[in-house]
Amino acid sequence: MTDDIASMTLKLAQDPASLVFLPLAESLRKRGQLDAALTVAARGAARYPELADAHDLVARIQSDRGAGDDAFDAWTSVLRLVPDHLGAHKGLAFLSYRTGDLGRSVKHLTRALELAPTDTSLAGAIERLRTLMATRAESVNPPEADRIPVTPEADRGRPATEQTPTLLFDQQGRVMQGTLARADGVDASDAVAAALAGVSREAERATRLLDLGEWRAIAIESGAVNYELRTPTPETLLLVMRGREVPAGRLARIADRAVERARQWLEDIV
Repeated sequence: MTDDIASMTLKLAQDPASLVFLPLAESLRKRGQLDAALTVAARGAARYPELADAHDLVARIQSDRGAGDDAFDAWTSVLRLVPDHLGAHKGLAFLSYRTGDLGRSVKHLTRALELAPTDTSLAGAIERLRTLMATRAESVNPPEADRIPVTPEADRGRPATEQTPTLLFDQQGRVMQGTLARADGVDASDAVAAALAGVSREAERATRLLDLGEWRAIAIESGAVNYELRTPTPETLLLVMRGREVPAGRLARIADRAVERARQWLEDIV
């Protein structure tokens, strides 16, 4: 793979107009070198603005980087060029789902299924989303079985710093479930999610540079409260909070259970 990348890089340097930028950027993306991949793909898309596959590649790289808005713009450009581009419809369905726009997600998945009628995974995803939409329409609050317990029963009535709230959010810092309040009771969920999404990306870069593999947990000590940040899925992050009197080992076990609940919730809605 490294030799292939070196060879393609040399070819692109010798001929900047070469379409070799497509496999080169894709190879860099697969290796996790997202910044380099984006540079190559973006330059290629700028040189070939009518090439849908170039914009699709930019979108996939941006999605991997957690830059959902930029990915959305790139996939929208793809559809302007090729309205029936399967990858763009799938990508926009995924982004719409992550932002909670289930109707738009179903719309793109439906078109994708029309383009790929033998893809049973698309049909299953549409059915699950429609079921979720119907459930939400029946009640503003989802059924208890479909929710991540924000505050365990044993914690109810305790001060905030002694409770175990959880906050589930995506790699772009968008809250998906749960809540987190400051000591004065003000909701800090959105601000915390946005900040920790950046921490996650820095952790990924650090572990990649040090060749440590994928990071699994980040422990944060802060005054009277300890936190643990986890990744239930590659696209999501989960923050668990507990008072400083709880040992780190016990907090890790609490986080393990919270991760399993989060994964189950995500499986139920996808």
